[in-house]
Amino acid sequence: MHNTMMRRLAKPMLFAAAFIWGSSFFIMKGAVDVIPTFYLLALRFTGGAVLLALVFWSRWRQMTRDYWWRGAIIGGFLFLAYSVQTFGLMGTTPSKNAFLTAVYCVLVPFFYWAAAGKRPDRYNISAALLCVAGVGLVSLNGDLSVTWGDGLTLLCAVFYAAHIVAVAKVSQEKDISLLTVLQFLFAAAYAWICGLFTQTMPPVSVFTTDMLVQLGYLIVMATAVALLFQNVGQAWSDPASASVILSLESVFGVLCSVVFYGDEVTGRLLAGFALIFVAVVCSETKFSFLTRKGTRKGLEGGT
Repeated sequence: MHNTMMRRLAKPMLFAAAFIWGSSFFIMKGAVDVIPTFYLLALRFTGGAVLLALVFWSRWRQMTRDYWWRGAIIGGFLFLAYSVQTFGLMGTTPSKNAFLTAVYCVLVPFFYWAAAGKRPDRYNISAALLCVAGVGLVSLNGDLSVTWGDGLTLLCAVFYAAHIVAVAKVSQEKDISLLTVLQFLFAAAYAWICGLFTQTMPPVSVFTTDMLVQLGYLIVMATAVALLFQNVGQAWSDPASASVILSLESVFGVLCSVVFYGDEVTGRLLAGFALIFVAVVCSETKFSFLTRKGTRKGLEGGT
């Protein structure tokens, strides 16, 4: 009965994670207009590390010194990805920031090729071509230039891809829950250090009730809860379905930005979004969910 219930809850959890992360783009846009980037990330990562440390408190007995350098590495990539993405958000719209960030899904196979020697297949190459076309539609202006915000967002996709590959390399035979806590802890430390040396600490007056609610959402929902939903959902769902559902993060990012932030979406942007989304689905699933046989096999494997 427990297994049946978990399988039923798996996909709703994945949808919830995708929606939470998608909605966080316009919330981050509002917060970064008030709180300097490094301090905003420092607060978010510190809160996320504390919450996850409490959730996985019983596993801290497994901690060894070997975990710390691994956490420092993946925490560094995570910090770089979030920092560049958040700075990029200051120079572009939340909807474009959401979809351009999704480019990391297409980059991962090529980064993994460089790190582990596993050559990308034809689906990865096709996805890359589709993604390049989509990025062109989304980012290029009439004079074929790219705004600095869009450029930084594309760079953040590079760091996100590097982070995923780094996690795959350093997390083997390690408790991923402890590594997750440590990566947030180190990312928070990097953010505090950069903030103290390069930015002015925000005054207490900026932490209004509305801002505290936004920070609470980013820390609790977009960090701790969404991560928990993703881990549980992927454990009780077939990989193809999970990848498609999680890739909807960028779609939810656009929808929330249009509805709550007032982003204007043109036909050209929609075409670019569609190409990037298809590229992500192609790279992540190889369209295996389109075949009934593949779907049935995946479902049977989860029982």
